[in-house]
Amino acid sequence: MKILSYILSPIFVLVFFLLLLIFHPLQWVSLKLFGHNAHAKVVAALNFFLVKSMLIIGVPVRLKNKFKIPENTTVIFVSNHQSTFDIPPIGWFFRKQHPKFVAKIELGKGIPSVSYNLRNGGAALINRKDPKQAISALANFSKRIKENNWGAIIFPEGTRSRNGQPKKFATNGLKVITKYNKDGYVVPLTINNSWKVFKYGKFPLGIGNPITITTHKPIPINSLPFDELLEKTENVIKEYIK
Repeated sequence: MKILSYILSPIFVLVFFLLLLIFHPLQWVSLKLFGHNAHAKVVAALNFFLVKSMLIIGVPVRLKNKFKIPENTTVIFVSNHQSTFDIPPIGWFFRKQHPKFVAKIELGKGIPSVSYNLRNGGAALINRKDPKQAISALANFSKRIKENNWGAIIFPEGTRSRNGQPKKFATNGLKVITKYNKDGYVVPLTINNSWKVFKYGKFPLGIGNPITITTHKPIPINSLPFDELLEKTENVIKEYIK
């Protein structure tokens, strides 16, 4: 399998990067000429093609969702984080909620399509070395998603788990977002197997390991004190990690 991976990995990387290059100007045109909704549709299309490109390395991505996602309100998707390839599937599968990511500020420049979307699509860019900036950015982000009934995506581990084992959830980000969105919902997500794409390191890529995203029952934010909400969310996410 590893020999095959040396063959397929460069093809996948080339296709993935070309998609980012192609959709960068498409994002610019859609946002400047037609506004946010058009831009969101272009980003959704990008995420669709990025997800499908993973079939090149034999990695289908499947969503397991037995629950209806609340509509016309803020939805905060809270997930474990295993790799870069967690992001396009979440963006595609939950596109109806116009998902906006909480991301580190370094991702706001230098990456075609990705950086443009983070800077202009409504995301929160957090400087981990500047707590004051981070809290301010999160507060503005929280108000923005409430005003627009957008979805928020946050990875409370703060960084990727390189072996699939979850890290302790940090509280600050989710606490700020829920503070400004008491009428919304938290939707826990469990991601499995995306870390295996990097099981050999950066190259070659791991092939033939399907990624699954499992959606858990939405939790009304105002139904529990924050500490209990965090504990319940963290427990259900980690319970389903395999």
